[in-house]
Amino acid sequence: MSSRRVFTREYKLAAIKKIIEQGLTFVEAAREMGISDSALRAWKKEFELNGTLQNQLSQSPSVEAELKRLREENRQLKMERDVLKKATALFAMDQK
Repeated sequence: MSSRRVFTREYKLAAIKKIIEQGLTFVEAAREMGISDSALRAWKKEFELNGTLQNQLSQSPSVEAELKRLREENRQLKMERDVLKKATALFAMDQK
């Protein structure tokens, strides 16, 4: 006889937020968390119906803002990498 696992409301919200904010599929998130994807789908539907999901997402930082910040950081890092590549090539030429 197996006993049913009981998850807290906070755990369920965190699981759904992971799907939305990290862009994971239900299957990927379920596998990562050790639960069924159908449970995740049911939790998401439940939170959408009672409005909890919208409230939680509006309180968290915007995904678009985070994406914009990460793209800017990526651009900066690529520029720094390119400068280092050029400097390495110059030093290699000076030694010849």
